[in-house]
Amino acid sequence: MQMINAYLRKIPAWLLYPIGFLPAILTFQGALNNQLGADPLAVLEHQSGIWALRFLIAALCITPLLRLFRLNLMKFRRALGLLGFYYVILHLAVWVWLDHWFEWGRMGAEILKRPYITVGMLAFVILVPLALSSNDLAVRRLGAALWRRIHWWAYGATALGAIHFLLVVKEWPPEPLIYLGLVAALLGWRGRHALGRARTAAASS
Repeated sequence: MQMINAYLRKIPAWLLYPIGFLPAILTFQGALNNQLGADPLAVLEHQSGIWALRFLIAALCITPLLRLFRLNLMKFRRALGLLGFYYVILHLAVWVWLDHWFEWGRMGAEILKRPYITVGMLAFVILVPLALSSNDLAVRRLGAALWRRIHWWAYGATALGAIHFLLVVKEWPPEPLIYLGLVAALLGWRGRHALGRARTAAASS
């Protein structure tokens, strides 16, 4: 694992951004070339949403991989989280622009009426301050302890994203259940780890 970590240290974190945007570029290129089938709008919405969820889950996997397997991907965590947020922005932009053509009244009614949209918007609202504070300046101004507590909400936002996906499909296919199971496992691991730290602190005091 030391050899792998040494190799990973040589890879710049910024390289994830051009790689991470490839799915979006290819999907939009497919839309322009009429290669997305009979309902290209649905494909655009699905692909942007699913990649947002994948990147958010990947970002949450970084700490468990370090603790359990000593695989150090911490330098990539911020990029993965921000890529997830950027794909959320794309997902929302497709819905606001291409699906509803900026009909704010109609969109507001659907947010209140349709649970999957309500859940998705709540996830977006949570992610906005997390994305805005994903920089070194925010860490210095907030302090490391407060910054970590704020970014704990990434688990909640990702869980809401997985629930949003499940509600969208209105069925029980394996894909959204797998994502929801991964988020539940990550939440369980994080909660167990936090409980263990609290018990250790209580015992030492």
